[in-house]
Amino acid sequence: MLKLSGIAGQMAASSLVQGAIFTVMVVRAGMLRDPSFSEELALQVQRSPRFFQNAPVILDLKGAEGFTDAAEFTHANDLLREHTLTLVGVQNAEPAQLETAAAMGLASFAPNAALPSRRAARAGAVEEGAPPAPGMTAPAVTPASEAARAPARLVTQPVRSGTQIYARGTDLVVIAAVSPGAELVADGNIHVYGPLRGRALAGAGGDVNARIFCSRFEAELVSIAGRYLVSEQMPQEFQGLQVQVALVDDRLTITRN
Repeated sequence: MLKLSGIAGQMAASSLVQGAIFTVMVVRAGMLRDPSFSEELALQVQRSPRFFQNAPVILDLKGAEGFTDAAEFTHANDLLREHTLTLVGVQNAEPAQLETAAAMGLASFAPNAALPSRRAARAGAVEEGAPPAPGMTAPAVTPASEAARAPARLVTQPVRSGTQIYARGTDLVVIAAVSPGAELVADGNIHVYGPLRGRALAGAGGDVNARIFCSRFEAELVSIAGRYLVSEQMPQEFQGLQVQVALVDDRLTITRN
């Protein structure tokens, strides 16, 4: 299963280094040895080539044997590059694996706590987005408590292409249009009172109960707690309508408001 994860950086002491949040993919290392994995991944990339173009990938080594030799990381990198993906780091690595990964110039990402699945489906919901490629997952992050959530971040100006807005530890409310190529990220819910033509990633901190509310649905991508749908996977009957997106039984569900 391919999922997404937001990785937030912290502001460094020097003004020359600043924090940012990026969307990454995580691949379970053991699945790279499955001959069918490459075929399934190729099909997914073919559906959404722009989304996968040069996309960063973290290799999850949890439970994976080997990967203590540089040749194995080279093979993994070559396989991912065949599908326009770029290997940038590892997580859940044992000491020997971590040493080899570091020698290959790969970053180390801390493992994260698992999250419970959301089980209660809403009546009349339409489920979409079956996991596109087996063996792909995202690091789940323990969500911030509701009590500690800050006031929602409000955006009143149009969000232009190439712009990213992140609401850390809270909801994001946009009362203007979101252009194609723009990205909204929130640890909580996302509300868009205007056309949503870019990307919206709610529950970026791992909150599976987060939702996306949109008054005009034309999104390139929607994601909740790492589970995602790209435009090619979204049911056309919801285009241009007022909808909400929720995570139900580990699948994204789109319903009309």
